[in-house]
Amino acid sequence: MRATSGGAVALTVPRLLAARAGSDPRHVAVSQGSDYLDLATWQRRSLAIAAGLLAAGVRPGDRVALLYGSRDWIAYACSYTGVLAAGAVAVPLSTRSAPAELVYMVEHCGATALLHRAAPPELPVKLCWGPEEINALPEADADAAPTPGPRPGDPAQILYTSGTTGRPKGVVAAHANLTHGARLDPPLRALAHSRHFLHAFPIGTNAAQTMLFNALTAHAGMLATARFGPDHFARLIERHGVGTVFVVPAMAIELLRSGALERYDTSSVVLFGSTAAALPPSVAADLAAALPRATLVNYYTSTEAAPTQTSMVFSPDRPAALGKSVAGGALRVLDEGGEPCPAGVVGEVWMRCAGIARSYHDDADATRHVFRDGWTRMGDVGYLDAAGYLYLVDRESDVIKSGADKVSTLAVEAALHEHPDIVEAAVFGLPDPVLGMAPVAALVTTREIPLAEVRAFLATRLAGHEQPSRIVRVDTLPRNAGGKVVKPRLRTLFDPAPDAPAPDALAPQTRTLTAREEAARPWSK
Repeated sequence: MRATSGGAVALTVPRLLAARAGSDPRHVAVSQGSDYLDLATWQRRSLAIAAGLLAAGVRPGDRVALLYGSRDWIAYACSYTGVLAAGAVAVPLSTRSAPAELVYMVEHCGATALLHRAAPPELPVKLCWGPEEINALPEADADAAPTPGPRPGDPAQILYTSGTTGRPKGVVAAHANLTHGARLDPPLRALAHSRHFLHAFPIGTNAAQTMLFNALTAHAGMLATARFGPDHFARLIERHGVGTVFVVPAMAIELLRSGALERYDTSSVVLFGSTAAALPPSVAADLAAALPRATLVNYYTSTEAAPTQTSMVFSPDRPAALGKSVAGGALRVLDEGGEPCPAGVVGEVWMRCAGIARSYHDDADATRHVFRDGWTRMGDVGYLDAAGYLYLVDRESDVIKSGADKVSTLAVEAALHEHPDIVEAAVFGLPDPVLGMAPVAALVTTREIPLAEVRAFLATRLAGHEQPSRIVRVDTLPRNAGGKVVKPRLRTLFDPAPDAPAPDALAPQTRTLTAREEAARPWSK
């Protein structure tokens, strides 16, 4: 270990778990259903798995894939820390990924072993253990602690990005990156106002990894649910008196629209956090009204930038702001020449990494493009106001260049969310013979809404060039495991049928996704 600023030390994950288990062995870190995991048991299982892996031939630095479903948080937590205690590198995967995608990730990272809870697809690894086999690994003895163990600068995990704009990239994080800011015996722990924090994030995502480290370091214990349904989620809040809740915006919208927050007693919630994407301002305002005792927080980060993030308490004075950076990081907005933009001027958003920066596995060009001198390119365009608060304009890849104008899809989506009958909205650009690109929208609505009505509603909220030229109505928006909308899957809804006449650009286009086209919400499975 080495000293860092503020009295903290550079830690490894196994060292952090050992210290926490030693000081608070009976603390319940993870609960799911009727099962729970206290810190002493977590530490004992972790060391047993590590000893077994080493005895079976896994060596420090080897990549070990972890394939666990959302019902397997306790098994996953033990396997993850067991892999790291053996000095190996954990590669969390999602059971919701397609088999071909799993094969790609396993081959790309060079994984030699796989730990899993359910029968996985056939993956190219030499060693593979299921739930019963891992308990019978040779010489799996909790007292046989691996030595000397990993160092703070050693790689700990490779986490793959969501792949919404291309093939997933493997992001490498060192132990010191994952444990940045953690103390062996802090006077106060995070989430000290709560006994439980609740989430429904699927394993294999950046949000899920944040929850795992909350379970390791926070005062509150993790309450994990395998699926998200608004009534189920609100019922858990009521039953357990949950004080802290983490969601993605789509979950927040469902909680509001379903009326679940009114049917169940959610008065115990004092912190309501949203991640993965910004809450539309109108949704944030409705949540603040529905949960008057809760502090509503937007979190902004990425798989590449974590654990640095911005944290913004919702305020009617700054409803669209994402806040200021916390956890030792910083923000800057740069112009095309790499110079800082003045307050209010739009440019590329960069976030300074806390501690050891991450990198891409086996992709030097992408690493140089995204990671520079301790800063991470976020892939967003936005601006800082005079007080240093961040406002996002759009994903860099989503900005629509329509004629001589640029259209922010986030701004159009935020305006659409203000319509009382529009539940969710996804806006993107499609080729236009005159403008080059024109905005279109896929909407989840409570009724059929003609395009003319949508445009009339937006007339006082958006400029003419920002108005969607076509809309489709869908039952759900396709999302990846992390809850982000995968807009490319919606483009085919606007393609004309073979030999069909070209549609009127302003004609309403309304239909429901077919079974083939619909991508089920990952948290509802």
